[in-house]
Amino acid sequence: MTRRTDPRETRLPVPAGELPAFTPVPRQTNRHDGWTDDRQHRFIEALADTGSVEAACRAVNMSTVGAYHLRRQKGAESFRKAWAAALDLGVQRIEDVAMDRALNGVEQPVYSYGKLLGSRTVYNDRLLMFMLRNRAPERFTEGRAKGLNAIGTMELKRKKKEWRAEWEAERKAAEPAGEAEAFEKLNAKLNKMREDWYDQLSPRTRAAYEEYLRLERLDKAEGYRCWDDPDHALYVDPDAEDYAAVADEGEDEPPALPPPDWRRREVEESEDDAPRVRRLKDEGWD
Repeated sequence: MTRRTDPRETRLPVPAGELPAFTPVPRQTNRHDGWTDDRQHRFIEALADTGSVEAACRAVNMSTVGAYHLRRQKGAESFRKAWAAALDLGVQRIEDVAMDRALNGVEQPVYSYGKLLGSRTVYNDRLLMFMLRNRAPERFTEGRAKGLNAIGTMELKRKKKEWRAEWEAERKAAEPAGEAEAFEKLNAKLNKMREDWYDQLSPRTRAAYEEYLRLERLDKAEGYRCWDDPDHALYVDPDAEDYAAVADEGEDEPPALPPPDWRRREVEESEDDAPRVRRLKDEGWD
């Protein structure tokens, strides 16, 4: 099937010397409606003119899927470099168009009750300031960085991913290999603090401290318990009279259950000699 010629293939020639020479991607079969050498050159020229892959593909009557597929083929290194150079040139030309619109304005039609009355030139001051800040940042941004374009934004995202990966790698390298290693480092730090404290003690304080450690080890070896030592304040004498009461304090008797017929019983009303509420007209007031 022969592809019909698209009238949009007719374009103005690109001035010589603006694009670097490149070697077309070799093809297995030279189809007249495929990516021929001439069509590849015209695609790169259209890409430099428009800065858009889709527009360049329309200019040579090819699909964008085929263009990206051609770019991935073996032997397309020179073609990819020319692609990147054409995109840079296309972005510059887009900036030129934006600057022209910012300076000369854009013609917009004027309607009244559905009728075209004429046109007016509209100037975009925000677009003009954006172009000035990007083309002359030292004069119009007070030394600040200029705004990022689409390519700059993508590059910033890529850099952030690289910085994140480097930071995670450094943090992982700084972390201990396991819990045992962490405890070992902690114990070493505590022992170092204890040694520094011990070095500052006086000779008699060191001797007292060593005697304290010896007695503590002796108590542990003998199984010492303070509540079994009569000389200790926490000792409880099992022969004391109040020992049983103290021992039984925690043993609470279970509460008594109500009788089976407690719901059937009627409340017996007691007859009081005097009413609960006495009024002025009642007898008995003095």
